[in-house]
Amino acid sequence: MTLLLRVLARIVVLVLLVALSLVGLAVAVFSIQGGDRPLSLPGLAEQVLLPEAEDDVGDYLGRVEAPGPLAKRSALAGAGAVLAGALLLLGVLAPRRERLVVFGKGTRGRLAARRRPLARAAEALAAQVRGVTEAKVRVRPPGRVRGGQLRVRVSHPRNQQGREVEQRVHGALAPLVESAAVKPRVEARPRKRGARVE
Repeated sequence: MTLLLRVLARIVVLVLLVALSLVGLAVAVFSIQGGDRPLSLPGLAEQVLLPEAEDDVGDYLGRVEAPGPLAKRSALAGAGAVLAGALLLLGVLAPRRERLVVFGKGTRGRLAARRRPLARAAEALAAQVRGVTEAKVRVRPPGRVRGGQLRVRVSHPRNQQGREVEQRVHGALAPLVESAAVKPRVEARPRKRGARVE
């Protein structure tokens, strides 16, 4: 839920920033000339029909102030907007629960690692394997439904067998993952041209 609210908040912020930048650009362009000329602020007001909008908004506000169904719908819309804003603020300000990879638990506490340091350690181990030219690791901590995964992509020279390289990488990662709740998934590919060879 919090992740969805965080994504929605980022989308809303992006849309608002784009809209604000476009409005600022329009105001800047229409501030080139002064007076009642075409590229002036009065000219911009006429282009966006501000006088007519002022009349329409005045009529609408008069009807909102009067008792009736329009006033109730407006009050509900206002309450909905306040609730949506509060939810977006919750998505931005709520602390994000960090998912850790747990290696062990005991009476003194638990031994756990964050995803990025664990991925860097796995990359360092995989890069030391004979035949590996490049290693990239992504860590998915265990969740409530799915187990954790250590996804390892390595590159190897074309004269090496991918299956053998994968087995060697599995062996190098075994001490790191044997006590953690993550399973290594190694994928070996022939190296690209220009990559260094170990």
